Amino acid sequence: MKKLSLSTAVIAVVLAFSIPSANAVGKGESAPAGQSAETVTAFINHIDHKEGKLYLTVDDIQWFEGAAANEAFLENEPYSGMDGAPDGYYIVNSDNQTRAVEIDPDAQVEMQIYDQDGVLEDLQPVFNQAIPLEKFNAIFGDKHIVDLSGFPYHLTIKDGKVVRIVQQYIP
Repeated sequence: MKKLSLSTAVIAVVLAFSIPSANAVGKGESAPAGQSAETVTAFINHIDHKEGKLYLTVDDIQWFEGAAANEAFLENEPYSGMDGAPDGYYIVNSDNQTRAVEIDPDAQVEMQIYDQDGVLEDLQPVFNQAIPLEKFNAIFGDKHIVDLSGFPYHLTIKDGKVVRIVQQYIP
């Protein structure tokens, strides 16, 4: 499954900082955007400028949490020797097809964890932190501290345009 595993560096960083934030995760502060017919979950492969518009190239996935994650995990990994999804979530990416989706210039962006100051030791989750679309566009390709393409995003799409981007925190 494409991108099911994050790079070793990202995993180490996220795990190193998830211990102090475990209670926040348990309180639902990092819960994904409400799923609806307008919301899809995807990996963002890259951001492009075309004809004066901004586009995301996305790879749609299925994101499961809690009991649904355990059920999907056991269905897809019956010989794992485990009785449920590790860390309480499970990703299914049944194909590697990508598609381009236009971003509304007024789209809202909420991040859970990203490089805010270029210092690895300062990398801490701040749940649902709103940042301007311009900042997201600027930091997305910077892989110096954390690779943002390794996280799933919940995308709200209205009238064919992404109006909300919410990074999914991965414990």
